[in-house]
Amino acid sequence: MQVQRLTLEKDAMRITEFYLSSFSFDDQRHTPGELDHFQHAPLHSLKQRNHCHWFIESEQGEIIAVTSCKENEHQSGGFLWDYLAVHRDYRRHGFAKILFQTLETFAREAKGRYILTYTCDLPEYQPIQRMFKANGFELIGTYPNYYYEGEARLAFYKPL
Repeated sequence: MQVQRLTLEKDAMRITEFYLSSFSFDDQRHTPGELDHFQHAPLHSLKQRNHCHWFIESEQGEIIAVTSCKENEHQSGGFLWDYLAVHRDYRRHGFAKILFQTLETFAREAKGRYILTYTCDLPEYQPIQRMFKANGFELIGTYPNYYYEGEARLAFYKPL
């Protein structure tokens, strides 16, 4: 299984379906903004400079892992790592690490200065927090009650 960069509208629709499936995220209480992102960002990324999605398919051709990043709105070499989702039946096989390496290589080749990412502070998100730290990210801030009341956003930063 290899990483593929999103280039086709039909694959953008498949990524949207995967994001919205019950197999992608353990926490299914998506915010309205997350739902909007999942429904529109894959397709929009096909038309935007330095906004990419990458995915991995199973041997049967089903999408089993997705990630994305985009350059910050100032186009100054900062990259925002958006979502990372691995199908619950394919976790702990290294797919998240492979996708992150692809994303980091892309940001470096685009002369990126840093990658900024985020997650929730709920217990379900501890595995991704550990992944961030294992890949050189530093916790740089907390936004209390960001997603919903009692759910903070944790911001992580990695210089390139």
